[in-house]
Amino acid sequence: MVGAAILAGAVVGVGAVYGTKGGMGNQESASCPGAAAVAVKMDPLAKGQVAALNVNLAPQPLTSISFQTADGAKVTLADFKGKTVLLNLWATWCIPCRKEMPALNKLQADLGGKDFEVVAVNIDTQGPERVEAFLNDAGIDKLHRYADPSTGILQSLKNEGLAQGLPTSVIVDKQGCRLGAMAGPAEWASDDAKALIRAAIGS
Repeated sequence: MVGAAILAGAVVGVGAVYGTKGGMGNQESASCPGAAAVAVKMDPLAKGQVAALNVNLAPQPLTSISFQTADGAKVTLADFKGKTVLLNLWATWCIPCRKEMPALNKLQADLGGKDFEVVAVNIDTQGPERVEAFLNDAGIDKLHRYADPSTGILQSLKNEGLAQGLPTSVIVDKQGCRLGAMAGPAEWASDDAKALIRAAIGS
């Protein structure tokens, strides 16, 4: 079952992929002007409730990935250009994901707007009914409903060394460049998380 396999990957692969800060050690991409300066400001703020975030000090563009809205329309990260994004992959069968969703909802309520959005993409493969029931029961009312039942988005992030399991979160700047990634859940509504996100936004 895809859920069990992904969870196993999370346990085995987290240390190998996320163990060292600073990304891949490459220079900042020409497509990401100014992103390295933002990452430098973020780096000391990856502490406390968000200490597991691996800040990419040499930001690179995130590979084009796609998912869909609640009505099935295709969306890509390019559609969020001009807005800092916290991209989060989750599933209803992932217990840490379920526990994390209220904090993501609160972060969107507190900081979401023209400059920032929490983009939580569900990768359940069994249909949207269970997902919608969970979100409604949990009072998740600030997050747009995004999904990728093909799970292709997870594979794309795996190919970049950004994901091994769920939940996975990636902070992407206004240009579509990845500033940092985290394996596992975080208290995204905490003061630590908000300080980090504000630095990513540049506010």
